[in-house]
Amino acid sequence: MMFRGLTDWLLTTDPAQRARLAQSGRAMAVMGSAVAAVHYFVAIGIATVPSVRAWTLVSLAGLLGAFVLIRSGWSRRWADPSLTVAQMVYALTMAAWAYAMLGPARGAVFPVVMVIFMFGLFAAKPRQMAWVSVYAVLLFGCAMGLMAWQLPKVYPPLVEAGHFIMVATMMPAASLLAARITVMRHRMRAQRLELKQALARIEELATCDALTGLLNRRHLEEVLERERQRSVRSGQAFCIALLDLDAFRAVNERHGVATGDRVLRVFAQEAQAALRIVDRLGRWGGETFVLLLCDTRGPLARQGVERLRERVTAMQVPTASGEPARVTVSAGMTEHHAGESIDQALSRARDALREAKAQGRNRLVVH
Repeated sequence: MMFRGLTDWLLTTDPAQRARLAQSGRAMAVMGSAVAAVHYFVAIGIATVPSVRAWTLVSLAGLLGAFVLIRSGWSRRWADPSLTVAQMVYALTMAAWAYAMLGPARGAVFPVVMVIFMFGLFAAKPRQMAWVSVYAVLLFGCAMGLMAWQLPKVYPPLVEAGHFIMVATMMPAASLLAARITVMRHRMRAQRLELKQALARIEELATCDALTGLLNRRHLEEVLERERQRSVRSGQAFCIALLDLDAFRAVNERHGVATGDRVLRVFAQEAQAALRIVDRLGRWGGETFVLLLCDTRGPLARQGVERLRERVTAMQVPTASGEPARVTVSAGMTEHHAGESIDQALSRARDALREAKAQGRNRLVVH
């Protein structure tokens, strides 16, 4: 727990910021390994102590400074908040400096350079990688040329020419690889987005009625059962209402099925506008709907259903003939009793709905 708290403090809990800081931390770890290797060459007498100390201080201080800029949030002001390109350029500069210090052991720098480029492959843009590769070729070309001129015995010109050819080949190749990886990354991102949208659509089809957008019967049964279980745990009551559109078949016969479908959609919109956010309305079948009123006793639930009924009564749906289609709603409501099943509560609501129909429709009966 303490380690996790320390990690959260160091890397923050923001996922994007955490990823940036983790990447910067890995860069410092690579630089630390390079520092250890350079000090090994000091121990065996290849590199001199004063120059290595200065190089070590500058190398670690620069990457630590980048970490602090990211951690403090200052880097968010720039186009590249992860400072990937800036850290690559800095690390390459330190690598060129190490190349000039190490003499016979300078070949150890090349693997480090490739690791630096690997950091950019998955974060930097192709154009950025191209500029970094150009910078690396020019930088190492200058370092090689300068050392071959100053210390030709340690840095033979012909050998340095070979090294330069190798660098001039590797760096553009890494840039091209970065471009290829970027294309693949964009393609994978697009595929993930398509998959996410497809899964969302599948979930919508599995849980929602295609015509009204309300919960479908299968999902509504699951919601009702979850509410029953929650009620057992919390002791909070809930109510169930069974709603049926009066004379809906007459609307279909007079105005057509398309108008009937439009009536169902408008009813769904009006009903949801009259309900609380926590209430759930679903299509049970045809013109019959089930309403779940959560955390509600009978008297308060009754007010909600009456408000819905009045809103539906005032509803007018345009038709091709110019005469608006009108419907009313009959409702049977019951409060769920502790220990009973959803089917038992629905049975009482169904009896209440039949009674509402028998009494003349467009009314609410509570059992």
